[in-house]
Amino acid sequence: MASAAEQLAANMSLGVLSKATELKKRIWFTLGALVVYRIGTYIPVPGVDAAVMTQMMSQHGAAGILGMFDMFTGGALGRMTVFALAIMPYISASIIIQLMTAAIPTLETLKKEGESGRKKLNQYTRYLTVVIAMFQAYGIAIGLESMHGSFGAAVPDPGMFFRVSCVVTLVGGTMFLMWLGEQITARGVGNGTSLIIFAGIVANLPNAMASLLELGRTGALSPFFIFGFFVVAVAAITFIVFMERAQRRIVVQYPKRQVGNRMFGGDSSHMPLKINTAGVIPPIFASSILLIPATIAGFSGQQGPAWLQYIAAELGHGQPLYMILYAVMIIFFSYFYTAVVFNPEETADNLKKYGGFIPGIRPGRATADYFDYVLTRLTTIGGLYLVIVCLLPEFMISNYGLPFYFGGTSILIVVSVTMDTVTQIQSHLLAHQYEGLIRKSRGKGRR
Repeated sequence: MASAAEQLAANMSLGVLSKATELKKRIWFTLGALVVYRIGTYIPVPGVDAAVMTQMMSQHGAAGILGMFDMFTGGALGRMTVFALAIMPYISASIIIQLMTAAIPTLETLKKEGESGRKKLNQYTRYLTVVIAMFQAYGIAIGLESMHGSFGAAVPDPGMFFRVSCVVTLVGGTMFLMWLGEQITARGVGNGTSLIIFAGIVANLPNAMASLLELGRTGALSPFFIFGFFVVAVAAITFIVFMERAQRRIVVQYPKRQVGNRMFGGDSSHMPLKINTAGVIPPIFASSILLIPATIAGFSGQQGPAWLQYIAAELGHGQPLYMILYAVMIIFFSYFYTAVVFNPEETADNLKKYGGFIPGIRPGRATADYFDYVLTRLTTIGGLYLVIVCLLPEFMISNYGLPFYFGGTSILIVVSVTMDTVTQIQSHLLAHQYEGLIRKSRGKGRR
């Protein structure tokens, strides 16, 4: 028999959504914040020639690390606007703080302090975001001064004034996006940081789709191949949804205890462990590392050392060495990041502290070993799943000239963020229905 929550979820409809006033306000706030973000991606950085920048990005940035970051920023980097760094410094700072939390006992203690410790860690993350954004912005300013295209210099009037103004503008844009993401998380629907990246990727999908159809119109790709591509894309999205929702449920039993003449406890619950615990972090890390040689070689042209040109050629899209290293790095970062975000010993201690145990497993060290055993097998499956999802688009991009926006990382981000946002909307609708039932029961009680 279905539970009350399942019955309420089955009765959800557009009529229920129209009555959820609070949820509608949250959705409109989220859409308005994303519109503000998209407007900011068209406000240029002072002192940069947009025509030269576009030409340089089309020549050197499409296949390198700049192309990937330009995808995450929704084209803001290619146009060199105030949101050129987007939210990426904040994400890098968050990952670094997570890694340091696992390595530094002081930060680990803060993590265990609850809400106060979380606020301090968030503050450290903001400070680190400013530092990372300043370094990246200064590097971009120096790089812009050295860029020259057929239309002239990217920066007509270089100098210290331009560098300072560029750094202030880019850092200010990143901090504004960080604040905007926090506002979306608190007052909107979904995770603000993820939705900003999601909006940047989705904003460029129409252009990528138009490029794909243009290849079919000119005869570069056959209509049968384009139809097959859409079939494969639907199958890949279905596979991603299935794997992202898949989890291993570990049964947790709580013993009975007697208080006076009454018996409490004896309940059983489950602890869900996702197959892909690391999320989209492994593909992003692996892509960033592998695309660095190609980016450096692209900007150095033919004047760089021969060994750099050779490495860049071997690590090009679709090359066997690139595919092998990409797969190995994805699996490595899957294990590495899972070990950072999930501590089997800490989980086993917390379970023992609250009196829970896994049937057939002794509390304490044996439980931690069991968690480690199960998580290792799940991470292996999750790493192989990420390899399949990421390598198939890489093969199609390199062999058939598909747009870069159809990469595995972008598809993973779009699908994952969509699923998380829909789940939060369902949670708000469920809470709204519960509130309606409580008001009705109170009204009947008064009568």
